[in-house]
Amino acid sequence: MNRSYRRNLPHVFPKGAAIFVTWRLNGSLPAAVVIEARTAANLTNGQRFARMDKFLDGSTRGPLWLREKRIAEDVCATIERAAQSPLLHYVLHEYVVMPNHVHLLITPRIEMKTIMQSLKGNTAHFANRILRRSGSFWQIEYYDHFCRDGKEFENIRSYIARNPVKAGLAVTPEAWPWSSAGRRVPPSALPNAGIAQPATH
Repeated sequence: MNRSYRRNLPHVFPKGAAIFVTWRLNGSLPAAVVIEARTAANLTNGQRFARMDKFLDGSTRGPLWLREKRIAEDVCATIERAAQSPLLHYVLHEYVVMPNHVHLLITPRIEMKTIMQSLKGNTAHFANRILRRSGSFWQIEYYDHFCRDGKEFENIRSYIARNPVKAGLAVTPEAWPWSSAGRRVPPSALPNAGIAQPATH
């Protein structure tokens, strides 16, 4: 088991499991939306995530810095580079960079905490320099979920690829240039990037 801690809460990642991660720009969700999703009764964590992700997809307010081509390109390149030699931080299955958030599906080879610090830190530094700003670029918190079986893996992979289509930003997944689908980095082209094995409990 790999464990990371955020706000003193353990997040358990079974060894060899694919992890779905979403992180967003700082200030991209109003506090009221976050509180409503988190406190809504009878909702699973997945349903709470879906509510916030739907808001992000349709948002025209708040920071949309990932619309800047140079920043979106840097985020894509950073994600891809971390999967390649010499880093090999993870096996990359699918990703998409949206105007205010990022979805990523990976099988980690190192601690998730280290992966996220590297991805967010490197891209934030570049983006702030381009935007001539300082301060937090990414929201500190991020959403993660490990795939429990092959079916869930495929559903999440499809969800990520189709996110620009669902948000009305592209006609097909391949038409969105800031994604593994649009950049022609299919899972079959990446080393050891087959379907994740079901996690053992």
